[in-house]
Formats: sequence, structure tokens, C-alpha cells
Amino acid sequence: MIEVVIDSIRISLVSQHRIVMLKEMGSERQLPIWIGPCEADAITIELQDVKVARPLTQDLLKNVIAVMGGRVSHVLVKELEEGIFHASLFVDIKGELKEIDCRPSDAIALAVRVKVPIFVAEAVMDEAGVEPEQDIQEQAKEQEEEAGPENLDIFSSFVDTLDFDDFEE
Repeated sequence: MIEVVIDSIRISLVSQHRIVMLKEMGSERQLPIWIGPCEADAITIELQDVKVARPLTQDLLKNVIAVMGGRVSHVLVKELEEGIFHASLFVDIKGELKEIDCRPSDAIALAVRVKVPIFVAEAVMDEAGVEPEQDIQEQAKEQEEEAGPENLDIFSSFVDTLDFDDFEE
């Protein structure tokens, strides 16, 4: 299991869907997970310490677990199956750890409320994780290669054809 933190919640400019970016601790690798707008808002509200008039669904779940004598231990994004992420809540009830299947967005929204670690299975991170810095470095290298000295000949030829007297007007 790899411990992660919430790096950001983004909005896709193409589809307007929300994406939670989970960042591997001690690394630049991130796991993007598409989530719904309500779940994104629930996570953001808690991270920004916004007070709401009435409890959200995740607040209700937190309160029910506490009243029943349970304590959330951690959450785990455990599988990626046919493009769909699967997660689990791990709840300690009277010394017995129970695993409860759930959506990653709900698990994350609850985790930020009860302040427990978020984990991602290594296989999931290996399959779907991205390293933004590496992508940026690769793009820069490709652009540098495209703009090599041989490609400057075209620009030089163009400049040589210009009549700078025309620009004085």
C-alpha cells in the first residue's frame, strides 16, 4: 500500500468533470480519479474548513460510525477494473477491523473528515499513476529537439528576405 495525500481537485476543461489528484508521499507520482461534483464539493468543503448549516452525507456517515462505537482506521483505493476505481473503508468496531466496499470519492471525503490516512494499492498506482514532472521534462526535451539548430535555418532564410526599410513607416 502506498500512502497518498490530496494534491488538488481539478476541473476538466473538456468535460467539466472533477478530478481528485492523489499524490504519493515522498514522490511526484499522482493518481487522477474522476469524481462527481457533489463529492468534489464535499472534499473541498472539509479541506477548506467551511462550515455548513446541515451535515452532508459524509458527516452523517462519520457520526453514525462514531455513535455505533466504531472508528475509521484508513481508506484504500484497492482496484482499477475496466476503468473504474474501487475503494474500501476500514472501520475498527470493538477491536475487529471491518472492510466496507465504497466509491473512492466517498472514502476520500470521509477520510478528510476523520483525518485518517488514504492509501492506494501498488498495482493501482503502477497502472494509473502519472508523474507530471517527468511528462513536462519529456515535452521540453521534445520541443528542444524540434527547435534544434537545423530548424533555425528556415527562420534565418525568412529574416534574410525581409526589407527592414519597410518597417520605418
